[in-house]
Amino acid sequence: MRLSTLLAATASIALISGTAVAAPVVMASPVSAAPQDAAFTDAELKGYATAMARITPIAQALNGATPNADQQAQMAAAVSESGLTIEKFNEISNAVGADPVLGARAELAAATPSPAGSVGAGVSDAEADQFGAAMTQLQAVLAAVQGGTPTPEQQAQMAAIVEGSGLSVERFNEISNAVAQDDHLRARVSLADARRN
Repeated sequence: MRLSTLLAATASIALISGTAVAAPVVMASPVSAAPQDAAFTDAELKGYATAMARITPIAQALNGATPNADQQAQMAAAVSESGLTIEKFNEISNAVGADPVLGARAELAAATPSPAGSVGAGVSDAEADQFGAAMTQLQAVLAAVQGGTPTPEQQAQMAAIVEGSGLSVERFNEISNAVAQDDHLRARVSLADARRN
């Protein structure tokens, strides 16, 4: 599940500091001026992703209801154990909601790294960007395909898009197959897309 999807599930939850172990939980509204992408380290984004992974099931179980003291304590503990303060978690949460690049960086931080020696591990940042740009163009062509089989003209158009991206058709297909199985590579392509847009 994408981190942006998880954020939607927890849109009604954020933490505010409290003096007791069970810190109250309330949603902080998104800020209008989010900090710059570089304002958060990869370690902070990893902590945020770790906390979100534990908070999301609690938030989903609430189904819009106000959390009880035990649920508040669980969410506060998830943030604390991630290495973040509640204030920093809220700051990142607000910024991620307002900045697609930061959201993609957080998604990448949450993904398990590609196994050494795998196709995903060998994809350069430039190739991830080329692949993402080509996929965006290909989706427009694929949307016009009727009956599941592209016409010869559509096939030629798709081949031209891939070759125009700077990737060979073989390398594009290799990356495409890896993206389907590799969360980290998929997150890298999403980050390249967010930076390009």
